[in-house]
Amino acid sequence: MIMSLFRRTSRNRNQKIVDTTFASIVAGARNPVFFADWGVPDTPLGRFEAIGLHLILYLHRMRGAPSPADELSQDVLDEFFREVDHSIRELGVGDPSVPKRMKKLARMFYGRMERYWTAIDAKDAAALGEAVAKNVAPETPETIDGKAISDYMMRAADHLAAISDDELFGGSVRFPEPVAEGASA
Repeated sequence: MIMSLFRRTSRNRNQKIVDTTFASIVAGARNPVFFADWGVPDTPLGRFEAIGLHLILYLHRMRGAPSPADELSQDVLDEFFREVDHSIRELGVGDPSVPKRMKKLARMFYGRMERYWTAIDAKDAAALGEAVAKNVAPETPETIDGKAISDYMMRAADHLAAISDDELFGGSVRFPEPVAEGASA
């Protein structure tokens, strides 16, 4: 119990940075190209996938960065799951069912993170696109433009790598603009 008091104090001190970072991740995920052009369903689960994809890119960038990267990353990840919990409750899921749903969503997220990081590290856009399509629309992966999303994710990983640690520690997270097919870059 006493440790949670210290953690809360630390979290409160950094909450503005966490909020700014998380807002940037959500803003990147809300780009209409994901939904209108690349097939991500505009549903609660589709939005979970889009935000999760951007959070995974952010966490990929932050791994291995010097301290306080691990603490900041954990706080941003905690914020994501607090928002997911809140959203589940807003959708009318009863209190007894929320922990079960949260565990399922956490397993989904961490499974995606492992697969996406592996493909990004290997510079394997094809494997990444296939994984994204199967995760976003497991019943109909052909409805997802996995190639466009994986190309975007590879560009975003490079883009985030070019942002200095100090900028990231200050909450400055910028994602590249996704480009719809037929649009100029």
